[in-house]
Amino acid sequence: MAANTRRSRWKLIIAIAGAIIVVVSLIYTDYVARELSKEEKLKVENWRFAYEIWSDIDDEDEDYCDYTLHQKIFEGNNTIPVILVNEYGDPIAARNFGVKKDDDEVFLKKEIEKLKRSGFEPIDGIGFSIYYKESRLLQLLRFFPIIQLLLFTAFVVFGYIGINAARRSEQNRVWVGLAKETAHQLGTPISAILAWIEHLRTFGNNDEEVTEVLNELENDVNRLELIADRFSKIGSQPKLETVNLIQELEKCKAYMQKRASRKVNFEFPIQNGHPLLANINPPLFDWVLENLMRNALDAMSGKGKISAEVNEDQNYIYINLSDTGKGIPSGKFRTVFQPGYTTKKRGWGLGLSLAKRIIEQYHSGKIFVKNSTEGVGTTFTIQLPKG
Repeated sequence: MAANTRRSRWKLIIAIAGAIIVVVSLIYTDYVARELSKEEKLKVENWRFAYEIWSDIDDEDEDYCDYTLHQKIFEGNNTIPVILVNEYGDPIAARNFGVKKDDDEVFLKKEIEKLKRSGFEPIDGIGFSIYYKESRLLQLLRFFPIIQLLLFTAFVVFGYIGINAARRSEQNRVWVGLAKETAHQLGTPISAILAWIEHLRTFGNNDEEVTEVLNELENDVNRLELIADRFSKIGSQPKLETVNLIQELEKCKAYMQKRASRKVNFEFPIQNGHPLLANINPPLFDWVLENLMRNALDAMSGKGKISAEVNEDQNYIYINLSDTGKGIPSGKFRTVFQPGYTTKKRGWGLGLSLAKRIIEQYHSGKIFVKNSTEGVGTTFTIQLPKG
């Protein structure tokens, strides 16, 4: 639980840091764009002044005055699209729209109308007005925050996917190694215990009480062998066989019912029609069912009801396992399957994570929280392809 809380906290911190970076970038880019817009307006003002002087030059003025600077200012505008309009509103000259468009009167009139509709106020000169648009550079600068946001989002998304994939791969290797090592370590003491049980039988002298104790010990050791076998199958592709799920559910119910409080009722389906067949690995599949029922027993504190329903459609069989326990908050429906998530004081939080792995990776199915209400109960659904 604590590990998931820490991960969620770090995700929130990273998200806030990213949002701050984006906001600061947007503010700074907007500031630069506004300053550049002022510079462009000033350039157009200078361009208007140069045009007024240069257009009013006659031959006599050229002999006595140097208008080279005015000409350079007028001809030096190679970035800002401008349209000169006479006092009647007709375009008389244009620059920087394109070689063909600068002389296209129809196009220029449309551009003027667009600027008017946008609320643009032209710069007035003597006998003419100037309409202008932002330069290509300024337009690109205004789009830069959007491009930056998209790139940042893509970086975060792909980085998150990559880091999660690497983390899951590492976790899988650790779990597989731990499971196989556990199975290996259990093998030796289990074999020794079985040998000691057989040895003790020779001293029992047909004592019924001793024999009963030894039989129960043997049953528990057999259970340990089953657990070791389950662990050994983690990480390798288990062998699947076609099994009647109604019978498998009944077997798991019988096992858990003996270990549950008498105040817990079990309501499981009875075989009264055609068998519902699916390809499963019984030891691993039973592990999933037992894990769900064990969690249900913990959630009910020794009193309540565990029920199962089995439905089918054309392609799948659905097992709904319900309890009348504490329930799960709606925001935790997916979190419960994450490694390390647990509400118990004791526990590693790996049960549902392993159940999800067993159902989805080994049985090509799905497991999810169908519904849950706090204080009322929870229903888990297992979806399996038909056999």
